[in-house]
Amino acid sequence: MASLVRHITIDCANAYELGTFWAAALDASLHEDDHPGDPEALVESKAGTLLFVTVPDRKSVKNRVHLDLQPQDRTRDEEVERLVGLGAALVGDHRRPDGTGWVTLADPEGNEFCVERSAAERDAG
Repeated sequence: MASLVRHITIDCANAYELGTFWAAALDASLHEDDHPGDPEALVESKAGTLLFVTVPDRKSVKNRVHLDLQPQDRTRDEEVERLVGLGAALVGDHRRPDGTGWVTLADPEGNEFCVERSAAERDAG
């Protein structure tokens, strides 16, 4: 049998704080055993499991791997607005006049991720 991806691990400066952001972004919650100051934080959602691990190194270059988010119950643009309200920053706007494209954001520690169109927007366009 092949290996399965158990979770995606993200190194960060503050596991609890970054885990809290991603839990809100994914409409999930931190694991009940995670508390401020813990070196690890686990976020389990329908989309998968993210493990945040506090490390001493700061992010210094562009991610080699990133997450692509697809909103489930709102448009891409509504989701971008919501995520920016949670603390994400706009990195690049790749939306096209015909409605295709994506938006690149960065989480509070600078890790890039993209927001694509929802399934309903894809079906309509």
